[in-house]
Amino acid sequence: MSTQKEYSFFDAVSASFDKAAKFTSWDPGILEQIKQCNSVYRMFFPVRIGDKIEVIKAYRVQHSHHKTPCKGGIRFATSVNLDEVMALAALMTYKCAIVNVPFGGAKGGINIDPKKYTPYELEKITRRYTHELIKKNFIGPGTDVPAPDYGTGEREMSWIMDTYMSMRPGEIDGLGCVTGKPVSQGGVRGRREATGLGVFYGIKEICTMPDLMQKAGLEIGIKGKKVIVQGLGNVGYHAAKFFREGGAIVIGLAEFEGAIYNPNGLNEEEVFQHRKKTGTILNFPGAENILHSAEALERECDILIPAALENVINGQNATRIKAKIIGEAANGPLTPDADEIFIKKGVLVVPDMYLNAGGVTVSYFEWLKNLSHVRYGRMEKRFTENQNSIILEQMEKLTGKQVHAAERQFIMHGADEADLVYSGLEETMIGATREIIDVWKKNPAIPDMRTAAYVVAINKVGTSYSELGIFP
Repeated sequence: MSTQKEYSFFDAVSASFDKAAKFTSWDPGILEQIKQCNSVYRMFFPVRIGDKIEVIKAYRVQHSHHKTPCKGGIRFATSVNLDEVMALAALMTYKCAIVNVPFGGAKGGINIDPKKYTPYELEKITRRYTHELIKKNFIGPGTDVPAPDYGTGEREMSWIMDTYMSMRPGEIDGLGCVTGKPVSQGGVRGRREATGLGVFYGIKEICTMPDLMQKAGLEIGIKGKKVIVQGLGNVGYHAAKFFREGGAIVIGLAEFEGAIYNPNGLNEEEVFQHRKKTGTILNFPGAENILHSAEALERECDILIPAALENVINGQNATRIKAKIIGEAANGPLTPDADEIFIKKGVLVVPDMYLNAGGVTVSYFEWLKNLSHVRYGRMEKRFTENQNSIILEQMEKLTGKQVHAAERQFIMHGADEADLVYSGLEETMIGATREIIDVWKKNPAIPDMRTAAYVVAINKVGTSYSELGIFP
């Protein structure tokens, strides 16, 4: 009989919070307020599906109002329950605080299997859910701003936006009621790949730190690192893409039907197309099949990226993990038991609560774009290109040499929206990584990077509450 402790997801988040709170100096009452979910909305609503009426169960949780609006994704899955939504909302609060995005944490979910419904039926469910949020003031550009999550995407966000706009006619900032929209509907370029790109930027910065690399027994830099990615959804696909393009070798890719392994490297786009054609990533040319997806996590690698669902690495399988660095691209892929094992093994766990903050960071950029009503780069792109052109001409006159065509194009290029979004995201992830590591180094008693990240988050949220005068 297993002696492994069972955690609810929210219990796991709370356990990590309590572990970090000991390294702060806040009053216990303030810590309790930070930890608890402020507003919980559980709803049931009827929707006609075919010739029957289905009662849909859904949630929206606002964890913290120390900053407004609240911010957090909406997921469609049969696993959605109140505990999960509360945990994800809490993580959003801490995540936003760490990366200096001025939102309180929130999360939403609908307990359905989206694959069992037609697009028309999903649209009805999504629009009705939005109506319920509007009725209770749980959505709005200054109140609560949803985003995509597991089982949702740009399509669902455009339905939410359209429903909100139809119920709030004339609201000039109404586009900012939701992020992750299609670009044609007020979305921002770079949002789709933002979470996976943020994971890459965070791990890349970790790999530049000599002391951490020496402790892990790895060379400095991302090039040549062997990477295994669990999950080939939006986050896993883009994480694999940017790691490969950055010089790492993606040796393993895992999905729910199994996994594939090739020590010489895999191309995520080729695997994606193979899965699209055959319905599975298995039997990919040149790769070894691993029939049980979980076994792929236990293969030798430098960096392991769990980018699927929570609790996939626990007290039972953590001892078999051979990776030197684990980057949590998913929300809550490790249990507290696994954390303790990795601390003893000396494995560096780069925590989800900041590593997968690329999505909310670029969602923040989208929200700002919606409030400013102007595309990034529109004001300065041509001015920059003209300035660069003049500088280039003067350089050529002074040197008497012509610049190569490819270099000319690169030098003259003025930043467009995607360039600025990528730049802002890279700056955010580098800054957050350095801040967390700095706190960790200054207090050697802090056992791991996750605890250091929580300390950073708790201090920022506590400071906000204090400055607001909520606590005497």
